Amino acid sequence: MTGGLLAVHAHPDDESLATGALLATWAAAGRPVTVVTATRGERGEVIGRRWAHLEGDGPALAEHREGELGAALRALGVHDHGFLDEAVTADVRYEDSGMAWVGAGRAGPSDDAPPDAFAFVPLAQAAGALAHLLRLRRPQVVATYEPGGGYGHPDHVRAHEVTMLALELAAREDDTHAPAHTVPVVLWSVAGSATLRRAQAALAGDTVRAALGRGGRDLTLPDPGGEQPSVAVPDDEVDVVVDVAPVRDRVLAALRAHATQVQAVRPVDGDDALLGCYALSNAVLAPVLPVEAYRYAPGGTRAAAAGVTWPAGVRPVA
Repeated sequence: MTGGLLAVHAHPDDESLATGALLATWAAAGRPVTVVTATRGERGEVIGRRWAHLEGDGPALAEHREGELGAALRALGVHDHGFLDEAVTADVRYEDSGMAWVGAGRAGPSDDAPPDAFAFVPLAQAAGALAHLLRLRRPQVVATYEPGGGYGHPDHVRAHEVTMLALELAAREDDTHAPAHTVPVVLWSVAGSATLRRAQAALAGDTVRAALGRGGRDLTLPDPGGEQPSVAVPDDEVDVVVDVAPVRDRVLAALRAHATQVQAVRPVDGDDALLGCYALSNAVLAPVLPVEAYRYAPGGTRAAAAGVTWPAGVRPVA
């Protein structure tokens, strides 16, 4: 079946946070969808007392988050998933590198990342494993983070680097008996900065307060005028948008499935600046935007995009 989409992410929950609407829309159209996750999120910051016993217990948290990921993928309609290290021929396991919050919505490296942390794995090894998957699935579209990893997490940055090298490796003909590899359209997950700031301002409004109720008491509002993470780009640099409204319920259900990592997931109606809200472990409220935005990776992606039959709800920007 043609028209496949393959998304590469660093941890369980990233697929829903960064590309949830794209995945749900693609799956709803009956197209093949594959999600590749680099780590099992062993060092994620756990939210809430219910899951406090998992904090610092890497193996237990990893097992739990695998279950969360499975539930989220089912909510999105995705049935093809694999962990990146499962495609490596050597006996390896890529571990969550951890991170530290260095600002509102911005992360940096942790001081105590484990030796097997994904951020430190040999680039050629991880990219070779992903290239193998790309050759097997032959997707028409590949989605991942922009170079800054969305908000600076070292595993997100590494996932971007691995993906871009894997695309180069997959495009090289290394088997004369295999058909030539089709170069896919490569999408980087972004957000239009003006759209994001407008939605952040709307988080202080009555509709959001009503949606959160008492659940918003311990959350902090973002500063719409403050520094934005690397995911934010000028609105006129967005190349592809996905309409979130038709798949909002699926996306919110996927976010709720990641209960150790995502909190305050609510639909918001009556404000055209946003469709919902949520918060991560930093307890800073974030919007679910009306559109999920992407940029084309540099190179031949823009020209290749002309050959894609995009599902309804996915719109290249003229």
